Amino acid sequence: MTEIDTVSVTPFSDQRPGTSGLRKKVAVFRQPHYVETFVQAILDCVEGLAGATLVVGGDGRFFNSEAIQTILKMAAANGVGRVIVGAGGLLSTPAVSNLIRRRKALGGIILSASHNPGGPDGDFGIKYNVSHGGPAPESLTEAVFARTRSLSGYRIARAPDVALDKPGQAAIGAMAIEIVDPVADYAQMMETIVDFDAIRALFAGGFRMRFDAMSAVTGPYAVEILERRLGAPAGTVINAVPLPDFGGHHPDPNPVHAADLIAEMNGPDAPDFGAASDGDGDRNLIVAPGLFVAPSDSLAVLAALAPLAPAYADGLAGVARSLPTSRAVDRVAAALGLPAYETPTGWKFFANLLDAGRITLCGEESAGTGSNHVREKDGLWAVLVWLNIIARSGKRADAIMREHWSTYGRDYYSRHDYEEIDTAVADGLMADLRASLGGLPGRSFGGLTVESADDFSYTDPVDGSVSQRQGVRILFREDARVVFRLSGTGTSGATLRVYLERFEPHPGRHGLDTATVLAPVVAAAEAIAQIGGRTGRTAPTVVT
Repeated sequence: MTEIDTVSVTPFSDQRPGTSGLRKKVAVFRQPHYVETFVQAILDCVEGLAGATLVVGGDGRFFNSEAIQTILKMAAANGVGRVIVGAGGLLSTPAVSNLIRRRKALGGIILSASHNPGGPDGDFGIKYNVSHGGPAPESLTEAVFARTRSLSGYRIARAPDVALDKPGQAAIGAMAIEIVDPVADYAQMMETIVDFDAIRALFAGGFRMRFDAMSAVTGPYAVEILERRLGAPAGTVINAVPLPDFGGHHPDPNPVHAADLIAEMNGPDAPDFGAASDGDGDRNLIVAPGLFVAPSDSLAVLAALAPLAPAYADGLAGVARSLPTSRAVDRVAAALGLPAYETPTGWKFFANLLDAGRITLCGEESAGTGSNHVREKDGLWAVLVWLNIIARSGKRADAIMREHWSTYGRDYYSRHDYEEIDTAVADGLMADLRASLGGLPGRSFGGLTVESADDFSYTDPVDGSVSQRQGVRILFREDARVVFRLSGTGTSGATLRVYLERFEPHPGRHGLDTATVLAPVVAAAEAIAQIGGRTGRTAPTVVT
């Protein structure tokens, strides 16, 4: 008989989950009782827990193993019937979503801070996904936060750690533990979505690819699928072993943090295709020889050409993008007669549309794209669909992208991040922006004239819920746009994100420098928000 301890705690005041769960510095999570308090709050707020099945896994970052052992013991103490956990404690975020759906689990606990740095001085995170495989809705995350501030203790089984190094069976008291190969179910799912035979033939014909797993969780998935199942040469996947500190990498797949990949793809002997994924495997980077494919453009290409993959051969029900994502996919939807939705940032908004069958594809500008196969963004899936499109079309990625622009026009796009701004300064900047919106239409800034300005509000067409204050949106008569919002994924200070976009319909102007095209939009954004004067920053921290 396993003994259960009830440990008294003083509530923490800083455990409000964001759009991607609770993220803090590792040192915060390592405080006594911090993980336990948050996990107990989740378990207290999830209905139907007794005897249910949960999925647990993480991206392998520092503190992953210790947190999983705590969660297993707490799940046993709180009456969970079975836990499915990835061997080594590893599961990519899309793999967790797939297992929840495939095994009809009540939900899952994911340990990750996604694309944030790892290691003892890095970041950590915990989030709960519900039975459809997607992130918990705001009603549940708010209930969890309220519970963290009121509970007086947590329950944990007095048991030794569980050996998780290889697939097998274990138990803590009456709770069964199934340790699974992290890759197997996911790889099997991919074989039902894309044309593996066509991609095998592509590699057999000498096609060269470089995939940078950034020493994060996608490495084992990419090696198994790309090299072992699809026949890509050994070494196609680099930085393939997940490391607690991601090998010193910042596992964010963008041109700044994947600079080596970008350099190789711009070099004299560039492979035919380049790609990368992030810490927990839900984001992707696509690079053609000599051409970086912006995530917004990648989403648009997938919307236009996904029917080349077997799972989408009958066409798409619709598409969706987040507010900050460029309008490139909207132009594809308009041309193909597809419904298109603009949502707040956060995958939970897409999940409602996917569950209702209103959309098939969706994506965010921050390198996340997905479809109705899971309820999370999925980095490796996006890479595989791109490979499917290349194999079936017989064209390189750079040719596909340029033909897309010729057909639909090009939305020049960039994101400027101002990281670790004083929170009060960032909040004041956004408050003043909102207060100024009524007086902006008709005014000119940087040679652009404001057509409309608002604080984006979204009414969910499925459940009628309303999400307000999702970002300041300013549209210009010259078919340009700027969006201002504060990010919820950082762990220090505030991150102001400024999204800049301008449409160019003429093919002869599709090869221009992005910074040059967007210079008037940048000037207008600065004139409207006074970022430099308010923050003291002379330039963004990161430009992507």
